[in-house]
Amino acid sequence: MTHPAPDAWLGIDLGTQGVRAVATDSAGQLLGAGTAPLTSDRRDGRHEQDPDEWWRAVCAAVGQARAAGADPRRIRAVAVDATSGTVTLTDRHGHTVTPALMYDDGRAAVEAEKVNEAGEAQWTRAGYRRMQRSWGLPKLRWLLDRHPRAAADGWRLAHQSDVVNRRLVGHDVPTDTSNALKTGADAATVTWPEKVFADLGIPAEVLPGLVPPGTVLGEVSAAAAAETGLLAGTPVVAGMTDGCAAQLGSGATAVGSWNSVMGTTLVLKGVTAELVHDPAGVMYSHRSPAGTWLPGGASSVGAGLVAREFAGADLDRLTAGAAELLPTGLLRYPLVSPGERFPFVAPGATAFRSREPAGSAEDFAALLQGAAYVERLCFDYADLLGAPATGAVVLTGGATRNPVWNQLRADVLRRPVTLPRHAQPALGMAVLAAAALDGTGDGDRIGNGSGTGTGSGPDSGSGTAAGSPAAGGALDRAAAAMVRADRTVEPRDPYRSAHDEGYVRLVDLLARRGWLPEVVAAHARERTAS
Repeated sequence: MTHPAPDAWLGIDLGTQGVRAVATDSAGQLLGAGTAPLTSDRRDGRHEQDPDEWWRAVCAAVGQARAAGADPRRIRAVAVDATSGTVTLTDRHGHTVTPALMYDDGRAAVEAEKVNEAGEAQWTRAGYRRMQRSWGLPKLRWLLDRHPRAAADGWRLAHQSDVVNRRLVGHDVPTDTSNALKTGADAATVTWPEKVFADLGIPAEVLPGLVPPGTVLGEVSAAAAAETGLLAGTPVVAGMTDGCAAQLGSGATAVGSWNSVMGTTLVLKGVTAELVHDPAGVMYSHRSPAGTWLPGGASSVGAGLVAREFAGADLDRLTAGAAELLPTGLLRYPLVSPGERFPFVAPGATAFRSREPAGSAEDFAALLQGAAYVERLCFDYADLLGAPATGAVVLTGGATRNPVWNQLRADVLRRPVTLPRHAQPALGMAVLAAAALDGTGDGDRIGNGSGTGTGSGPDSGSGTAAGSPAAGGALDRAAAAMVRADRTVEPRDPYRSAHDEGYVRLVDLLARRGWLPEVVAAHARERTAS
C-alpha cells in the first residue's frame, strides 16, 4: 500500500454524547474532522447505550472527515479511544448480545463489594486498593450473573473500543491495558489476575487477550473499508481510554505535567515516573505507552450541568453576567449525576447550593466556580498522595470554549494554564498511532489478533508495558510535533484571597456532609494557607 507524502494519522474518539474522527499530518496540521451523535438511556442510576450505534456513528464521523479533506490514501494508521469502564458481551461472531453498561452506570454495587473482597491485595498492588461500582469488573460480574451460559455459548467481554476495533479489522482482537484497567487488568505485567477471577467465578474463556496501547491489532478489512471509506490494509492500533487519549492530545506526556479535561464531567490526569498508590482507591494509574505512569481520576462534576440547567439560554449573555459577579459568595457543588468518584468516593453525594441564587447569572457563575473549586481539590488530593502536582497544566475539553471559565480556572488554581490548539481525545489517538509506527512503518504486531498477556497473574512476568511500541521517546516526539499551544492564561493575584476563602468554605461543606475525608480536607486547607 502506497501513501502520498506527508503521512497522516486518524484518531477516533468514542465519547458519551458522540463519536469524533480527526485526521492530522505528522506536523499537527488538521486535515479533516467529523462527528456523529450517540444516544443514551439513563434511568435509576443506570446508563446504557446500544453498541451497534457506535459503529454507525464511526462510519458517519469518518465519512465526514473524508469529505472535509482527510485523504484515506495518506492515512498510515488509525487508533480508537473510548469511555473508561464501559463494557458489554459479544457472541462468538463478535456481535454484541447485551446493551453497553456505560462508564458511570451504578448498578453493580453488590458486585463491587465482592470484587473488592476477593481482590484487595491485587488492587492494592495496582495502586488503587478498591474498585468502584461503576468500574468494568463489577459490571462484568453483574452481566455474567444474568447470563450464566455466556462462557459455554462462546460469549466474551468487550470494552467499547474493542467492539469498534473488531469491526475495523474483521476478526477477534485483544483489549488494551488502558481500557481494561477498570476490569482488573494488571498494566505493569499485561496480565489478567487469574486467581482473583477464579475466586469471583469469572471464566477465563470470556476474557480477551491483553496488549499494551500502541500495539498494531490488525488492518482495516475489506468490509470495514467499504463502510468507512478507509483503505483496506490500513493498520489499526490499540488505543486507550478517552481520558488518556485527551492527555496525549494535550501534549502532557512529560513527567510532572497535567491535563485537566472539563467536558461532560471532569477528568484530571498527570504523568509520574513511579506508580502512585492510593489507599482510598480514589485515584488510579494507567501505564503510558512510554513506560511512565498516568495517575488521575474522573469526577462527576462537569460542564454537563450547563447543558441541562441552561438549555436554550444565551450563554454569551450569561457568561458576561457571570464575569461581573466572580468571585461569587454563592457556593455550588455542581454534580452532573448523583454520586462522586473523584477526588473522593461518595455514592450518596448530591449537588447542592449554599443558598438560593439571586438570578440566573449568579447561578451560572457559581456553577463555573464550583467546578473550578473541585478541580483544585483534585490537585490537592494528588499532592496528598505524593504525585508532583505543581507542574505544567494543560486545559482541554468543551469548557475551554468559554474564556471566562478559563481565566477563572487559572485564578482558582493559582497557576498559569495552557490551552492547546485542536486538543481533543481523537487527536491523542492520532498521536498514539504516529508513535506506534514511529520510524518503522508498521510497529509491533500481534499476528492474527489473538493477543498476549493471558499469563498466570501479576507475578508471571509476561509482557511489560514498558516494552510497548511507543516507548523510547516515540510518544514524546509525536506529541511535540503534532500538538500546538494556542495560548497561556495567567492567574490574577487580586482574586486570590477571595477564591482561597470560597474554596475552603466548599471544602468545609463537603467535609461536614461526611463525603470528603477529614485528612483530605485538612490537606486542602494546609495547601491553601501555604
